[in-house]
Amino acid sequence: RRLAIGNVEFVQADWYEGVGSTWRGAAFDFIASNPPYVAAADPHLGEGDLRFEPGLALTPGGDGLGAIARIVAGARARLAGAGTLIVEHGYDQADAVRALFVAAGFAEVVGARDLAGVPRVVAGRVL
Repeated sequence: RRLAIGNVEFVQADWYEGVGSTWRGAAFDFIASNPPYVAAADPHLGEGDLRFEPGLALTPGGDGLGAIARIVAGARARLAGAGTLIVEHGYDQADAVRALFVAAGFAEVVGARDLAGVPRVVAGRVL
């Protein structure tokens, strides 16, 4: 609202629950997610400020890739042609997340680093 952008609508959902293949009759142009991605056995969960965060906000359990895998698997059916998916991931998950994107048929799969130079984001497009 502050930027007076009229062609953007944000949708909050539990992954894709309640969000069909279209939203208000159209596919999504862009899906962005910062899901829980920390592996359940990661020792960092018991350190620093992470000790005070809700566990569900940090880890989906297991290897930490479960939530990302669900998001990637459901995105193509909901993205418009040339639509983009972008997800944040753990410091050691870039290769695994890229593989999920490629296996799901995304093109132009790229990664980005955070301000500390750590691989932290993967994005891909539907062509």
